[in-house]
Amino acid sequence: MEEKGKEEKEKMIEECCALHKDAFIIKPTKRYPLVLLMAMLSLVMIVGIYIFSLCLKQGGIVATPNQMKVSVTKRPCHHPTAAASEIPYIHYPEPTTYSREECACTPVRLFAILSMQRSGSGWFETLLNSHINVSSNGEIFSVKVRRSNISTITSTLDKLYNLDWYSSAAKNECTAAVGLKWMLNQGLMLHHNEIVEYFNRRGVSAIFLFRRNLLRRLVSILANTHDRDAKQLNGTHKAHVHSKNEADVLARYKPTINTTLLIPELKRADNLAADALQYFNSTRHIVLYYEDLVNNHTKLMDVLDFLRLPKRKLSSQHVKIHTRPLARQVENWDDVYNALKGTEFERCLRADYQV
Repeated sequence: MEEKGKEEKEKMIEECCALHKDAFIIKPTKRYPLVLLMAMLSLVMIVGIYIFSLCLKQGGIVATPNQMKVSVTKRPCHHPTAAASEIPYIHYPEPTTYSREECACTPVRLFAILSMQRSGSGWFETLLNSHINVSSNGEIFSVKVRRSNISTITSTLDKLYNLDWYSSAAKNECTAAVGLKWMLNQGLMLHHNEIVEYFNRRGVSAIFLFRRNLLRRLVSILANTHDRDAKQLNGTHKAHVHSKNEADVLARYKPTINTTLLIPELKRADNLAADALQYFNSTRHIVLYYEDLVNNHTKLMDVLDFLRLPKRKLSSQHVKIHTRPLARQVENWDDVYNALKGTEFERCLRADYQV
């Protein structure tokens, strides 16, 4: 009886231990192959790198080994309404001496007034400079060192057209047209091939200004040369005046013209203008005549159209010096009249404009 009880007790202990033993057995979990895990990890890394690179481009973030800088990406300026043919002549200079600030995307036209001495270019330039958006900087190449060779010429032009040239004519950062007055005998004709190439490459527009009446121009040259020595205005030489009294003083001088050299001199001036027009024919240009500007002020609006500038009333403080008929401005008028009568320059004897 006791043996039977022991057997039942032992059986119960074994069943209990077997139950607890099963409770502590942990079955192995299902594993993914190692290659698949590595592939998934690589894919996640590639996608992360791609997204980060997009952020760099859009946000302007520049990463360096030791630091990370954040900068605003600069967007290029453009002129959506401009015709394709106009694009080469639209510029957005970035001066090194100042910032154009809110006008950085204001388009700028580059120009050069090409003329000869005593052809009205000084008066014409003051008219242009009365426009709030125009900066014409005078006879920059009257200084010989600036025109000593083509390298100095182009470096000077680069500085001017980058809006880094300082003069009394320099306007604010919203300048829409910048240029200069350039006489044909100031290196322009000597280096015309290189300058034409520069104009076409940089998109510079040429404004030619000549006088139809070359005899009046000669009278002005001789009178100006005389005053350079005589200094009739209180010991001061003035090529241009701003009062009628000063103009009357300078107009009193009547030059005596050498009739032997008269026709050769008029031909030389005429040929010089013709050569300039031929040399610069491939550039974007406009041809003006002083007499037309005096007689018809609407011609000035043609210039503003040429430079694609808003139309405004232009004004100048210059006062014309020689307003009388030529017969009263030349000491030996009869000799001059006879020398030109019947020649190609007889037209210069007639009145050519009203003052």
